[in-house]
Amino acid sequence: MTELSVDAPSEGRHDRRMSLGEHLREARRRLIIAVIGLAVGMVIAFIITDHVIKFMAIPIEIINEERGKEFAELMFTKITSGFNLRIRMALSIGLLLSAPVWLWQIWAFVMPGLTKKEIKYTVAFMSAAVPLFFAGGFVAIWVAPHVIEVMSGFVPEVGKNFLDSDYYYDFILKFILVIGVSFVLPVFMVALNIAGVLSGRTMLKGWRVAVLVAALFAAIATPAADITSMFLLAGILIVLYFAAALLSLLFDRRKRNRQIASGLDPDASAA
Repeated sequence: MTELSVDAPSEGRHDRRMSLGEHLREARRRLIIAVIGLAVGMVIAFIITDHVIKFMAIPIEIINEERGKEFAELMFTKITSGFNLRIRMALSIGLLLSAPVWLWQIWAFVMPGLTKKEIKYTVAFMSAAVPLFFAGGFVAIWVAPHVIEVMSGFVPEVGKNFLDSDYYYDFILKFILVIGVSFVLPVFMVALNIAGVLSGRTMLKGWRVAVLVAALFAAIATPAADITSMFLLAGILIVLYFAAALLSLLFDRRKRNRQIASGLDPDASAA
């Protein structure tokens, strides 16, 4: 009984300790499962690339309706351009489709070494970050056609807009990633608050800087002529910032109340 009580892990850690060899075998097994999941996702993504390309080409069709049937065209300038584009799309979309598999494998490998509190914080972080990232991706998909239309409007009437397929796909993919990551930044702010690095009061004091940064980011991410998209994106980012600040203030108040209940001086600990 004494040996069990000594070896028992604290704060909910698993009681079975693995050797280095067992860790390596476990990591290899989960890596293989993740790779298989990615391969299956890539196969599915490769099959649906035609539909994705048609969806991506909607802005081109809209531009052609406004400026003339042959004004804009998606170009494949090399013999292998079509195949290369499909492989790149299969990889990026396959990563997205297989995310539940490889994310679970990472989580299942790391979880046994975490405490109950760390598991709770990690689950809360992922539960907020993943939906926000996809929300940002949805906003990017909604805004991207307007961006392409507005920028194509600067092409002279005598010219034609030939869009290289690789560049066109890179633009849309990076646009989605940038907007998606920007939506997740407030979650990192809350995580810093929980870690005691950043207080809610400090976030609120910096609201002017946050508004300026959000406006600059929206202006860079969207064309200057598309005012509606710029204000929409900036507004969403500002709302998320203030939501993170208010949530951090709530956490700060709960932390202060716990310190007072424990007989500690919260002002002294903050100093």
